[in-house]
Amino acid sequence: MPENEIARIIAAFGDNRTFGRAEVLSGETFRSSESLKRIADTVREKYMLLYLKDTPLEPGYLALDRMVSIAEDSGADMVYADYMEKTADAAVRKHPLADCQKGALRDDFDFGPVLVFRTSSFRKAVRRLPDGYRYGGLYAVRLMMKRICHIGEFLYTSKETDLRRSGEKQFDYVDPKNIGVQKEMEEICTGHLKRIGAWIDPASRKPVPKGTAEDAWPVRATVVIPVLNRAGTVADAVRSALSQKCTFRYNVIVVDNHSTDGTSEILEDIAAKDSRLIHLVPERTDLGIGGCWNLALENGKCGEFAVQLDSDDVYSSEEVLERIVAEFGKQDCAMLTGSYMMTDFSLKPIPPGVVDHKEWTDGNGANNALRINGLGAPRAFRTEILRQFRFPNTSYGEDYAVGLRIGREYKIGRIYDVLYYCRRWTGNSDADLSTEKVNANNMYKDWLRTVELRARKRFNKAWKKECGQ
Repeated sequence: MPENEIARIIAAFGDNRTFGRAEVLSGETFRSSESLKRIADTVREKYMLLYLKDTPLEPGYLALDRMVSIAEDSGADMVYADYMEKTADAAVRKHPLADCQKGALRDDFDFGPVLVFRTSSFRKAVRRLPDGYRYGGLYAVRLMMKRICHIGEFLYTSKETDLRRSGEKQFDYVDPKNIGVQKEMEEICTGHLKRIGAWIDPASRKPVPKGTAEDAWPVRATVVIPVLNRAGTVADAVRSALSQKCTFRYNVIVVDNHSTDGTSEILEDIAAKDSRLIHLVPERTDLGIGGCWNLALENGKCGEFAVQLDSDDVYSSEEVLERIVAEFGKQDCAMLTGSYMMTDFSLKPIPPGVVDHKEWTDGNGANNALRINGLGAPRAFRTEILRQFRFPNTSYGEDYAVGLRIGREYKIGRIYDVLYYCRRWTGNSDADLSTEKVNANNMYKDWLRTVELRARKRFNKAWKKECGQ
């Protein structure tokens, strides 16, 4: 350990005792304002290291020197590094981390368990920290770090403590037991957005254009189902959509992205018996889910409202589509998202159960959307507005991207009742992803947020200028 650089490891656990050069401060967690302020008052060295686990830490050869050297050379306020992880069976595997972009506003960003701060930067941030944070203190501090540097080297070894698969971890933020945590995190993120000029004032929302007369559309609503090789589930999804009882005309557009497992034949058979099903096979072979959505939107048979249903899933009742269209009128919104129940293949509820995104509020939901990884489902859109923005041609994050874009200018409505059953099975694409794939997905959404932050800053400047502010 560098003698004059990191001369003290602070642990916010245990009794008020001293072990050689390691001073131990009593406290419950690094996440509270109180603990962080005590640490800031205690440390006097140029750099400080926080270790966020209570399992043994094994630094690599000259690892701490390397972290300090990188902090010096880059001028970083905070550095973190890739590491090796000991698994439950004592094996050791690499745990790479993602780069921290400006849009990496999610409070569950994986920095690993070792954080090295420039003490002056840490202390300055902590002094601005309000009293009383129980969960988000460290999140607030890292948002105030201007320069965060990721070291792409495996510098230490730590024991794996969260043994769940990726599909089980991704819904932690909507677990009802974490509502207190989420409210505090939202408050912190909102404050950050206001500081940097990216907070969207609800007063800046544009009115939803009334546009084309209702009778000018081929149907009132269209259920859009992109599909690729889902012979085991697509018939259930399509029949669920076609069984909707509505006071208006609707249809179902399935964009079959060149399936080879029998999906196409199943769709052709259903379409032959029910003309409301439009079975589209793209001429292009380079489409992701977003591209399939754009193809459906461009089709002349697409209705005034475009409503999402995944090829694995089914609506919760025969009244869902009627409810969605009615809510567009009641809430006067450009986009509408619902709630869903996580189930197994036989529709038996499984954890976390209902995913309702109750953290969403009409006044701040569009801002909090920059912190969380999803906006709810099923998603529904005014086709006229969605045709302006389009989906990115990807198969991950495409719905999140268009939700951020719409939320910048227009109201997004919410339905908190369960509208469909999200069936989880071994074939789900996000059931058990590798660390590298999780990082790639997260980095893409962080990049979307980074772009959106810049756009929202420009939008706010233009809006304030228009208002004479």
